[in-house]
Amino acid sequence: MSHVFNQVGHRKLLSKVVENQIEEAIRSKILRPGSRLPSENELCEQFGVSRTAIREALRMLNARGLISIEKGRGMFVQNFSAETVTDPLHLYLKLQCEEDYALDIVHARQIIEPPIAASAAVNHTDEDARMLVQDFDELKQCSGNYEDLSRLDMRFHLNIARASENVIVPLLLEPIHRLMPQIKSSVYASVKNAQESAVEWHGKILERILARDAEGAQNAMREHLRIAEEHVNIMLQSQRQTDSAGQ
Repeated sequence: MSHVFNQVGHRKLLSKVVENQIEEAIRSKILRPGSRLPSENELCEQFGVSRTAIREALRMLNARGLISIEKGRGMFVQNFSAETVTDPLHLYLKLQCEEDYALDIVHARQIIEPPIAASAAVNHTDEDARMLVQDFDELKQCSGNYEDLSRLDMRFHLNIARASENVIVPLLLEPIHRLMPQIKSSVYASVKNAQESAVEWHGKILERILARDAEGAQNAMREHLRIAEEHVNIMLQSQRQTDSAGQ
């Protein structure tokens, strides 16, 4: 195998320099997703460093999800997906958000999602439309538990983001939406008409998207999320009353 990497000096921690060079080769697509990395011995020779430095660099790259190490097969550049990109941000939000973060999430959605609905109205494909209609029909027919309702609710919103036909938009929205299932389940449990409201407003949003009415879709999404904020406030008040009664 031809040399991909340059030998490193001793001014920095060697394993970090090795890690940085391999990462840059992945970013610049010299090493493409799914391709096999050189063996440890070959890497030692190319970089001019010890096996210890190579192993530490590979360990860090593996921990960061840039490579996978398969026993008996070798080391490979990771095949990236939306989950690969959004998992770290979802984990960060999960760990950093305070326990009572529901309103912050709704407010973020109020900023982000109305323009996304407008973009979906303008740019959606026939396949996008089919998926949104299917999501809406499944939500209308759902008689399952609150987790099922929450999953169908969020899938509709994520598919609107995909229907914007902008590859960045779903990546921005997905980590936020992955914090929603517990919140939505609690809302459905606390607010008597929450499911009926979701069906009503999803239907209005869908109608405007299918009509390619950008302004109408944006306004419908804005009103839907305003009502969602009301429902979250009811849910939080109910939780506070329950907590007070238990003290």
